[in-house]
Amino acid sequence: MCRSDSPPGTKPPVSMGGLQDFGEDTDVNPSDKVALVTGAARRVGRAIALELAESGYDIAIHFNSSEQEAREAAEIIRQKGRRAALVRGELADPNVPERILREVVAELGRLDVLVNSASSFDRVAFEQVDAAAWERTFAVNTIAPALLARTAAPIMRAAGGGRIVNMIDIMAGRAVKGYAAYLASKAALASITRSLALELAPEITVNGVAPGIAVFPEYYDQATRERLVSRVPLGRPGSPEEVARRVRFLVMEGDYITGAIIPIDGGRSVRM
Repeated sequence: MCRSDSPPGTKPPVSMGGLQDFGEDTDVNPSDKVALVTGAARRVGRAIALELAESGYDIAIHFNSSEQEAREAAEIIRQKGRRAALVRGELADPNVPERILREVVAELGRLDVLVNSASSFDRVAFEQVDAAAWERTFAVNTIAPALLARTAAPIMRAAGGGRIVNMIDIMAGRAVKGYAAYLASKAALASITRSLALELAPEITVNGVAPGIAVFPEYYDQATRERLVSRVPLGRPGSPEEVARRVRFLVMEGDYITGAIIPIDGGRSVRM
């Protein structure tokens, strides 16, 4: 945590509403906006963090087990001239979201953007999905984003407003064998996204981005990958960077967009 006297005219850390105030100053320039990206060490989350850093945001990189990748992402962000803070946390633990937000504000002084990118994505036969697996999937994919949004809302309002972007999935609410828990949790997150857009307006916009093929799971073989791409009208997979650019659009230019879930799927959803 940073502990230093603030220069004259520098705002103190934003009060966290229902959370206990930190009672310490930081040397943050209040004009520097801050984004928290969960699951930012790898894959789509990493691309989002780097895109927002390139756009002028200081970044809080959340990770759970991918510490080395998180540190590498932080170094890239610092080389871009932005600040980066690392926050570790197991999002299946309901006490972690509040603690993460405490650390972000203590380290970076404020919060303007929350991107809920971390996901639990496991292929499991339905008969093998026990109660613990259902609970963990919903805890990470649905409940944690809601708890983070609840805790972030008063911080964002105190700073004059904010943006929340949730990672959904174009298959949310549809049926794919082996992914019942995952897709149900993402369908629930889509519903929460729309509800929060209403609950948190007008100061905070809440939207979702629903990728199709952004990056293949490592365990997909070549035949599976080719079969999935054959269903995409644009004839190719997407990329994490394309998803990140849509997130950047919602963050930087989405003043009059809330409650929307934007597909980034090369037209795949047209055929469903």
